[in-house]
Amino acid sequence: MVIRRSKGWEIPERHATPEHVFFARRTVLKGVAAASAVGVLGALPTLGAPDSSGAFYPAKRNEAFALDRPVTPEAVNTRYNNFYEFGSSKSIADAAESLKVRPWTVKIDGRVGKPQEIAIDDLLKRMPLEERLYRHRCVEAWSMAVPWTGFPLRALIEAAEPQAGANYVRFETFLDRAVAPGQRQFWYPWPYVEGLTLAEASNDLAFLVTGAYGKPLPKSMGAPLRLATPWKYGFKSIKSITRISLVAERPKTFWEQLGPSEYGFWANVNPMVPHPRWSQANEEVLGTHERRPTELYNGYGEFVAGLYSGLEGERLFM
Repeated sequence: MVIRRSKGWEIPERHATPEHVFFARRTVLKGVAAASAVGVLGALPTLGAPDSSGAFYPAKRNEAFALDRPVTPEAVNTRYNNFYEFGSSKSIADAAESLKVRPWTVKIDGRVGKPQEIAIDDLLKRMPLEERLYRHRCVEAWSMAVPWTGFPLRALIEAAEPQAGANYVRFETFLDRAVAPGQRQFWYPWPYVEGLTLAEASNDLAFLVTGAYGKPLPKSMGAPLRLATPWKYGFKSIKSITRISLVAERPKTFWEQLGPSEYGFWANVNPMVPHPRWSQANEEVLGTHERRPTELYNGYGEFVAGLYSGLEGERLFM
């Protein structure tokens, strides 16, 4: 008798997608609400509902936010990402495709007069979408420039009606170990948590992002909703947000828990304060071999410097 052992890359035939389903998959996605599709959807567990938000893009550009350098090519920015939910390397784009971005809801709670949970497409309809060109500086000493589409975080906060004691804004990302292999690593404090003061979150630069390059946001860049804070190191720009809470106490953020001596709460870009293991005096522009001097607040000091008056005793820039 011959005993055949399956190789690691093989799957049982019963788990394979039927041929007719494979070739009709676009039709299936368009008809996800139909009862006749229920059995078929079971064969496509990671796709979720289709992203139907394409009609919102491209949005009108806000010319108040200009760049001193070319936009980083889309092919570079979508394939070189920190997104620890999907792995600790920069090559997470393929793994991130398993994330289901529809249906997706965002919970808004805490010290607010109007707590709610809203579907991402309803949020897009309610908010004034615009395109902004932002520079970003990673704590790892590389930088990029992106045409984001989204809306000011302040607009969402005002709609939620902050109440007394709302001193900080706490952000939380999704938790789904079935699709995010990085979240199976027990030594990380999942889910990812980030935070801003209410004053920082209400600054005009703080931007909730829903798209990039005139299209819905790629999964590798934090679809369907992420934060952009261009005066801070990139780890402050949390991806794939599911919850925004106004709270009284300063949130204990993901990277503070992992490396409190290296990654503090404030994370403002400052070339004069080195990382414990490397200089922050200059940066490499992603997609090029160019090195540029790092600017205080990443060059956005005119917008944000006033937020930190009187906080000289704080670990502002670590």
